[in-house]
Amino acid sequence: MIIVKGLQKRYGSIQAVDHVSLEIPTGHIFGLLGPNGAGKSTSISIMTGLIDADGGSVELDGLEPKSMKARYNIGLVPQSIALYEELTALDNLAFFASLYSLTPDVKSSRIDWALQFVGLQDRANDRVSEFSGGMKRRLNLAASLLHDPDYIFMDEPTAGVDPQSRNKLFDNVMELKELGKTIIYTTHYMEEAQKLCDRVGIIDHGKLLALGTVNELLHQYGGDTKLSISSEKGVKSFSSANVSEDLTNALRDIDKVYDISMNRPDLEAVFLNLTGRQLRD
Repeated sequence: MIIVKGLQKRYGSIQAVDHVSLEIPTGHIFGLLGPNGAGKSTSISIMTGLIDADGGSVELDGLEPKSMKARYNIGLVPQSIALYEELTALDNLAFFASLYSLTPDVKSSRIDWALQFVGLQDRANDRVSEFSGGMKRRLNLAASLLHDPDYIFMDEPTAGVDPQSRNKLFDNVMELKELGKTIIYTTHYMEEAQKLCDRVGIIDHGKLLALGTVNELLHQYGGDTKLSISSEKGVKSFSSANVSEDLTNALRDIDKVYDISMNRPDLEAVFLNLTGRQLRD
């Protein structure tokens, strides 16, 4: 389990992380959702031991992130591509695997597994400079998994990725969960968080605004469902907090219905209701 208590980080006059507290159970996918500059990457950097917090604490199974034991149990997929462009995919993974205390046999098998896992086994001997953005993202993920970590931090892993590679990354995330891994996934794409995450934290200006399952957040902050009924009497549009009851009542005195449309709230509506501005502003 990851336990974060009162996390703080300031850069000059900017409070990048403002008293963030949360708990992430083992084996869950936790999404940290917010716009660029919200504090997601800074939070990830503190949680992985890359930078020091000004206040608060982080524990991974009771260990501080900077302890050697914790570091060997962390896999990081950074927002910026961290690969050597002039090396092949295989050589990149061989270099990163050499940073861990792996025997030659384990090192070789983990590299083979990682390439297979992200679907790049056929491109193992090609230079990374020849790869598409999506392929580089997938190789970045492979590099983070070589030492078989239990905690995998993925910071905007689909930025600049084509739809095919994005779907492959989604499949990889779900497979990692099935393997019992704990995944912390930052994104400003609401549909990704809604699709993948067991729980979501919404962050803006360094503050954690809301925390819960997607359904809990939709119920608490999403607002009403928008309904529209097209009938012989024209079009009737209305909002509803109780769709089944309100729809039944609305249809009682309509003989002929042509169409019913329904627009349920999503995480964008949640964010808008919490902050008063669009997520991608």
